[in-house]
Amino acid sequence: MDNLVSRFLRYVSFETQSDSAHSQCPSTEGQRVLAQQLEKELIELELSDVVLDQNSYLTARLPANIEQDVPAIGFVAHMDTAPDASGKDVKPQIIENYQGGEIVLGNSGEVLSPQQYPDLNTVIGQSLITTDGTTLLGGDNKAGIAEIITAIAYLKANPQIKHGDICIGFTPDEEIGRGANLFDVQRFGAKWAYTIDGGPVGELEYENFNATSADVICHGVNVHPGTAKGKMINSMNIAAQFQLMMPESETPQSTQGYEGFYHLKSMKPSVARTELGYIIRDFDRDNLERRKAFMQTQVDALNSKLEKGHVELILTDAYYNMREMVEPHPHIIELAKQAMIACDVEPEIKPIRGGTDGARLSFKGLPCPNIFTGGYNFHGIHEFASIDGMQQAVNVIVKIAQLNASNVDS
Repeated sequence: MDNLVSRFLRYVSFETQSDSAHSQCPSTEGQRVLAQQLEKELIELELSDVVLDQNSYLTARLPANIEQDVPAIGFVAHMDTAPDASGKDVKPQIIENYQGGEIVLGNSGEVLSPQQYPDLNTVIGQSLITTDGTTLLGGDNKAGIAEIITAIAYLKANPQIKHGDICIGFTPDEEIGRGANLFDVQRFGAKWAYTIDGGPVGELEYENFNATSADVICHGVNVHPGTAKGKMINSMNIAAQFQLMMPESETPQSTQGYEGFYHLKSMKPSVARTELGYIIRDFDRDNLERRKAFMQTQVDALNSKLEKGHVELILTDAYYNMREMVEPHPHIIELAKQAMIACDVEPEIKPIRGGTDGARLSFKGLPCPNIFTGGYNFHGIHEFASIDGMQQAVNVIVKIAQLNASNVDS
């Protein structure tokens, strides 16, 4: 556990926020720096086929230690953190043996409260890692990286645990939807894989949202306000009208489970041009198409009402529900369930109200469900991780490798 925590604290010290405004891969230099550090660590572990390519995709392999023909399996995590909150100068704090109640986050004035975050009631008695209230923590997905490497190091140090080839991969730019873009599935070499990118202990996910981004661009006309009468068309007013046309009951804060949504996540306002950045999410592909058509209908309706100015819509599909690619291989899910149960973890099969690299990888021919990390409240300053939960993730990774070999052996 000490090695796990020290690795995690080392990794979160790297600033690795991704940035969709940059088209290069990786989108930020900090990800390249972390990839180079991880490459050194994998070489020090004496893994085989350690490859860091020009786009900062890092892969390696722990060779099998049995003679039987065992399917190669993989474990994948991403190096970037979300752009939603700062990932610079992360200052974690460790809360030993949490006994409930509010947790003061450094000197920021922020607190973690069970009233706001009831998950805290499920980790009483565990040791937690929190932020200092000024940045995110980075457990999404540096916890996954630390857990994978810790599990691999444990398997190397305990050769009596038999396993087949284990492929590991670390990707850039997952948080901006590009993590699988340049992932070389053939070079990776696994028959199937698991992203270690989930949240609370027990999560096992093989369904995710179908995802589309929708850019609504409102065009106006800018004129000096002193002479604007009859001439200015304020695009921000057009944008406000459009947002009011969207269903308030179908937003992230109003939906759960299998319910889809429209989410206004960004705005770039000015008088002449205002860009509204939406994401559209639905588990059903047909429903996603209906949502896309609805947005186009709203754009057309607003354009028909405007005497001046106009609105355009740009739709870009991002990823699809991995269920259709994973479900034909039920042994992949069953293996993870068996491993969790063997580690005294109750599997909680649930849909991901988001996406992972695994969604895209599954459609590239690498079926890839998602497994928990022991992290909570990702993407914000109230993020925290359970050290106990992180150790359980390590245990599950090791047990998956062991069961994969013993199932073949039996």
